This record gives sequence, structure tokens and C-alpha cells, in this order.
Amino acid sequence: MADGADRLRHFVCCLTRLCDAGADEQAIRDEGGAALRVLVADDDWLMEEFAATDPTQYRQYLLHCDPLERFSVVSFVWGPGQQTPVHDHTVWGLIGMLRGAEISRSYVRDAAGRLVAGAEERLLPGMVTAVSPQIGDIHLVANALADRASISIHAYGGNIGAMARHVFVPESGEVKPFVSGYANRFLPNLWDRAEAVRAGLGV
Repeated sequence: MADGADRLRHFVCCLTRLCDAGADEQAIRDEGGAALRVLVADDDWLMEEFAATDPTQYRQYLLHCDPLERFSVVSFVWGPGQQTPVHDHTVWGLIGMLRGAEISRSYVRDAAGRLVAGAEERLLPGMVTAVSPQIGDIHLVANALADRASISIHAYGGNIGAMARHVFVPESGEVKPFVSGYANRFLPNLWDRAEAVRAGLGV
């Protein structure tokens, strides 16, 4: 994963610098979104362990979490036909399509407070979009492909797998607490740069 680790590390470093500088959400969406677009421009870096499907449900793999939990980066892996419930995030999020295709259906509240289906967006490889309480935070996401997996790379403004969030049943108005967790127990090693250092030294 040498080249892949480099790419992912550059994205992690970009978000870290933005957080260290106290960047506002708009700057994070703009600059972080541009960096994510670079990351998902090539589909040759994600390790197999973080791209594996599950026959019963989609999977969320943690790729990196900032030590202060200011942001996290995950891979979302969808088997054929799999989808999320309608859900929110409560923080900013960036979504970059790596492989396959996704359909995101947004939801908005009407005058009576009921959730109503809004616009539908189809994400293809290389495309990047965002969610946030500021711009629209409630949606349903599905694999647009019935015959193969789809994978997207997400960044969120917190440790998304450990955050208290919500799922919604639009038909009944029911709201349920939700904590997504992660499918993996181990993280990719982004920090072993020994091979590059040796090459630079000619050893």
C-alpha cells in the first residue's frame, strides 16, 4: 500500500492542517473536498481489507481518526442492492466516490415537521459531495448497481462511528437513536515511510 498510504496520508494531513488552523466549515468543505477529489481520482490504493463486502449489510471501515476526534476518514462498502436507512450525521461530511455508483436521496422537513423526500443525486467515480446541518444533513444512500459492489470514501467532522445520531422512518415520523460503529478492528498503516527514506538514501 506504499503509494496508497501516501495518497491517504496526504488527505489526512490536509484535514489536520485545516483543523489546526481553525478553518470554518465552508473552508473545510471547499479545501477538504478538493483534496478528497484528488484522493478518489484513482482507484488503485484502498487495501482489500477495507474494501470487503458483507452479504447482509453495508460496511463502514475506519481508515483514520484524528487523535482529538476532530475528524475521521472511512471507506463505505456497499454490496449489490444494499442501502442505508434514512439518517443524519450532525456534523459536516465529505463523500468521494471511488468505485461503482451510489444514489443519495435527500430528505427535508415540511411545514408540519414531517420528512419529505427531496432531490436525488447519483455519484460516479471521482465525484465529491457534502452533507452538513448547514446545507442538508438527512439522506438515504444506496448502491446504484445491482450486480457489483460500490465504494465511497467519507470524511466527517468527528469520530463518526462513535457519535450519537438518528435514523428516521419518514412514513411514521419515528426517530431512533443510532451509533454506526466500525466493521474493522485494525487501521491501515499510513506512517511506515521506511521504504521511501531508504530509497532517498540509496540503501
